[in-house]
Amino acid sequence: QVQLQESGGGLVQAGGSLRLSCAASGNIFSFNAMGWYRQAPGKQRELVARTRITSGGSTNYADSVKGRFTISRDSAKNTVYLQMSSLKPEDTAVYYCNAERSWPAGNFWGQGTQVTVSS
Repeated sequence: QVQLQESGGGLVQAGGSLRLSCAASGNIFSFNAMGWYRQAPGKQRELVARTRITSGGSTNYADSVKGRFTISRDSAKNTVYLQMSSLKPEDTAVYYCNAERSWPAGNFWGQGTQVTVSS
């Protein structure tokens, strides 16, 4: 059973920074991709950033976070990070770690971590 454990959320002032961590219970190379999604109250869950674990490790970001957020990984620690800078109140949401696997097929989620940005 795959488990993803997020950490690093909290309360920060606008303009500040936070780093989220997502530790996987197994080898991240068993996944095709890992990413971060967020869900604000009353809104749908949306992609924030995603990185392919194989095939060159390409990344993609939501337009709203480009230039401010960076996704990275430490394969030795089976951990994916989301470095968030220049945070805005509209970044306030529960942030979820996600892992995609093609065989056996699976789409896995962490329990979420709250990020609150005060103005």
